[in-house]
Amino acid sequence: MFLPGIARGSPVPVGIDVQVESIDSISEVNMDFTMTFYLRHYWKDERLSFPSTTNRSMTFDHRLIKKIWVPDIFFVHSKRSFIHDTTMENIMLRVHPDGNVLFSLRITVSAMCFMDFGRFPLDTQNCSLELESYAYNEEDLMLYWKHGNKSLNTDEHISLSQFFVEEFSASSGFAFYSSTGWYNRLFINFVLRRHIFFFMLQTYFPAVLMVMLSWVSFWIDRRAVPARVSLGITTVLTMSTIVSGVSASMPQVSYVKAVDVYLWVSSLFVFLSVIEYAAVNYLTTVEEQHRFEKTGKVSGMYNIDAVQAMAFDGCYQDSETDVDQTSFSLHSEEDSVPGRCTGSPSADSSHTKRRKSLGGDVGKAILENNHVIDTYARILFPIVYIIFNLFYWGIYV
Repeated sequence: MFLPGIARGSPVPVGIDVQVESIDSISEVNMDFTMTFYLRHYWKDERLSFPSTTNRSMTFDHRLIKKIWVPDIFFVHSKRSFIHDTTMENIMLRVHPDGNVLFSLRITVSAMCFMDFGRFPLDTQNCSLELESYAYNEEDLMLYWKHGNKSLNTDEHISLSQFFVEEFSASSGFAFYSSTGWYNRLFINFVLRRHIFFFMLQTYFPAVLMVMLSWVSFWIDRRAVPARVSLGITTVLTMSTIVSGVSASMPQVSYVKAVDVYLWVSSLFVFLSVIEYAAVNYLTTVEEQHRFEKTGKVSGMYNIDAVQAMAFDGCYQDSETDVDQTSFSLHSEEDSVPGRCTGSPSADSSHTKRRKSLGGDVGKAILENNHVIDTYARILFPIVYIIFNLFYWGIYV
């Protein structure tokens, strides 16, 4: 089928307007979007003019399309597209007596959106759907927006689960192909700003909790090796799970994302809390070894029989004698007899008094056994993490 007005030798002007019905989905992994819209073409074909006393137009369905010339518009960078066909093909052709034609389609298109995740999830994405004639270059067909900037209309209720649709705009340009020449190209541009609240709940807040939980080990007695090691390993593994979950839902890009910076710095803080206890434990061991070489006795720091008695039996041992290496390692039953509760009247009468002194004695023992590294860590770790958060949110927000 020949172009309208081909004998004149001038390009056929084809006006376009679009009514966006919905943006169905945005996929970060595939870097594409899916949009449903009404695409309307306007042109004049004098071969379709007809006499009419009432000047009323005639409307046809999809069956007439194959018998006349229509523009061959396609979508640049599209992956999939289809014309809706329930209950019949959603195609409308309206012809006016003077030969002006309106050709309308309802289409769903999935197209590429070249996203930049450098600021994810605090990012804003600019996507566009591009329309162009497939066969006719600018010498044969001239595409233009029918009503200028008002040619692009949107539904007021368009919403997405993870994005705000900030702006829709229409623009035009040219595309050059070395083998066929210049083509008119129309752009449907829209700006998407991501909702941050979902990621605050699912990523940032759990990461902050894990970092704060790792600081709890600084307040645990340095003699409680199982407690502090278990807490450190648990927080490290939890952070690894959070990092893996975020990476699984994102494309494998070769640059660092904003969320990667936050999660890896948080993981570093958790890891350093484990290293901090390793240093505390090692220096404590060296300190005790030097003290034993000088005095021949183990420090009272490890004489925890009284503390254990308070915790489990409710009895308190008043003696503060040091224990040599043999008594520390063997703990024979004979050595422990003086420290037991005998159930005598005198022991029962002082039971309440000993219980009242329990909290103070245990707290005093923990403070006396506190290592200087733990003392500094309790202050430095929170301060440095707060400073990091101020810089992070100041840069990316």
